[in-house]
Amino acid sequence: MKKRKKRRFKIKNIIIFIVLIVAIVFVFVKIKPNFTFINKAKEGYLASITPKLTLYELEKKDDKESSLKNSIEIARGTKVKYYKDSNYTYQDKDYLKIEYQEKTYYVLKDNIKDSKEDSVLEKELYVRTANNLLKNLDGSLGGLLKKGDKLDIIGYNKLLDDGSVDYYKIKKDDEEGYYYGNFLVSSKEEALKNYDEEGIYQIHLKRVGKLGGGSAGNLDYYPVTKPSFENNKMPDEVYALYINGSAGIKKSIDGYIEFAKTTKINAFVVDIKDNTVPAYKSEVYKELSPTNYKYANNSVEDYKEAITKLKDNGFYVIGRITTFKDDYYALDNKDDAIGKKSGGLLQQGGSYWPSPFKRGVWEFTIKLAKEAVELFGFNEIQFDYVRFPDRLTGIESTIDYKNTYGEEKAQAIQRFLMYATNQLHEMNVYVSADVFGESSWGYVTAYGQYFPAISNVVDAISAMPYTDHFERVASNWENPYQTMLTWGKTAAERQKETPTPAIARTWITAYDTPYWNPYVTYNGEKLSAQIEALYANGLTGGFMTWNSGSNLNKYKSQASAFNKEYKK
Repeated sequence: MKKRKKRRFKIKNIIIFIVLIVAIVFVFVKIKPNFTFINKAKEGYLASITPKLTLYELEKKDDKESSLKNSIEIARGTKVKYYKDSNYTYQDKDYLKIEYQEKTYYVLKDNIKDSKEDSVLEKELYVRTANNLLKNLDGSLGGLLKKGDKLDIIGYNKLLDDGSVDYYKIKKDDEEGYYYGNFLVSSKEEALKNYDEEGIYQIHLKRVGKLGGGSAGNLDYYPVTKPSFENNKMPDEVYALYINGSAGIKKSIDGYIEFAKTTKINAFVVDIKDNTVPAYKSEVYKELSPTNYKYANNSVEDYKEAITKLKDNGFYVIGRITTFKDDYYALDNKDDAIGKKSGGLLQQGGSYWPSPFKRGVWEFTIKLAKEAVELFGFNEIQFDYVRFPDRLTGIESTIDYKNTYGEEKAQAIQRFLMYATNQLHEMNVYVSADVFGESSWGYVTAYGQYFPAISNVVDAISAMPYTDHFERVASNWENPYQTMLTWGKTAAERQKETPTPAIARTWITAYDTPYWNPYVTYNGEKLSAQIEALYANGLTGGFMTWNSGSNLNKYKSQASAFNKEYKK
């Protein structure tokens, strides 16, 4: 009797279990009629040969037909959900259904990859803007890639938010390395074109190289995005005092700060390296220029304390580096210095000159700039002497420039600044370049500076139209307003000849003129006259005071110029 009850109990439980299973299946089917395990959504990434690609929406024409229509463009590398087995064929092409931002779209089947690293589909690209291959992303340089060169794409470092590539990993012949994504295009025909071929470019093409510096038509004018770094804002107008890198900067810095706070001064230009005046004992000097290290004026600790005080007091701080004028580097690295064909180094203007054609000089300079940013937190790096020596017209044939790649002078200068801006922008730091006042006069100078080509590359261009550097006519330095007004018109014209001009922030004469007759004392009135003339020409990025001694008492005598509003 007991056994029968136990058997009945088991049968009853089995029946209940079967009823429950049937009920669950019934409910599940009613609620999820389209669910299949085979077509489960997966995560994937949009891929393309271009930075952006099109997503399509299904458009029903009637009960029987449907088609796809363009909907939105989004960046490759974007993560989406896709259905692997939801093929939709339209005009003989296979599409997959995807979900993006809670909407359903379709995308070409080949444009979905399971890994973000596979989002970049291009296999070859062409050089639109010439420069050197990077051996590594730390800035070490390989060979020169020329306009129109075909490159095999073998990887990349990262995708930017808009789907473009930061640096491609490339192969050219037997050399591998990295190259700038914004310097490459998809076809040779496009690569060989010049920016605005029938417009702006024609202005430059007519300016042929008569003085030995090169032809303006051989330079690059493609638009360059000027950055604005979130945690490093450049003032709209920079009112800056200059401080040289002599010994004792730690002790003197408080006086500059105290004075600046009584004025509208909001920035300082401080030497990192002037020729034969290295400001601090850099590890880069120790490695690459021991003589610079030997004669450095300040310890790292003292120099850092001075720069930190400037920054802690709210000043925008610009680090100045003399680039291609450096006796110590030239003597330490003779193979990188401009020489004489008869032997030995060229000495021009009492100095030795590292050659702008030599990439070792580029690497040394940028290593120093990066170190200074890392150690001291400069907001901007300013390159002075970004040029070849001047006044060489009569002896050009006797000079060995060490021109490895057969470049023109102006090409080397612009390409160095491209390299510098790309490297330093990675550190959220701005780049400026000093140029002679003559560079704005509508031709390529003999020493390789051409205002529009440099302005197009850097973030701020700082001309040096010192009033006693023009024709030796007393009215030039006696009447600084008229001198600067006349010069400023030419600079403003050059700014219109480039698609993305830099901010014009100009050096003004802040020293007396004792070497010329008559002697003129540059007081606050003389400084104000120069600044007002700049602003009258629309050159409103501000000013920097050039007084090589950076004498604080002299600055105090000019204080009236530092308390005015110049922008009307």
